Amino acid sequence: MVEETTKPIIIDAEKTVVGRLGSYAAKELLKGKSVRLINVEKAIISGNKKNVLEKIQSLRAKGGSSQKGPKISKDPEKLVKRMIRGMLPRYNARGRQAYKNLKCYASTSQELKSMKQEDLNNAIKLNLKQPFKTMSIKQIIELI
Repeated sequence: MVEETTKPIIIDAEKTVVGRLGSYAAKELLKGKSVRLINVEKAIISGNKKNVLEKIQSLRAKGGSSQKGPKISKDPEKLVKRMIRGMLPRYNARGRQAYKNLKCYASTSQELKSMKQEDLNNAIKLNLKQPFKTMSIKQIIELI
């Protein structure tokens, strides 16, 4: 795969559904582009609050006492990155390379503060349809 030296695509995840955001990011990653997601803790997950929490808590509980199972982090950047990982073919070289080109940042991240303000102002804002029942990633992390 040919490495591109162009600027990364910066996407603002604020008030964007994680699934729709993830599918857009996965497509761009598979095209060979580098993607940076900012404000990931302000992204939202659609669905009933109770069902969303049960799903994530059951995934976290699968690890058991030996902690060999799936490791679901409480860190918003890692949680969103893991959700997008499921949309990539990570068992072949193209998918692994695409996953390496994905970076996620919370608004409090030091790396985000060191980025150029000009690049952050030009971030892509996905204006997609908002569902009725939603929770932000930040709310989910607090309730886990």
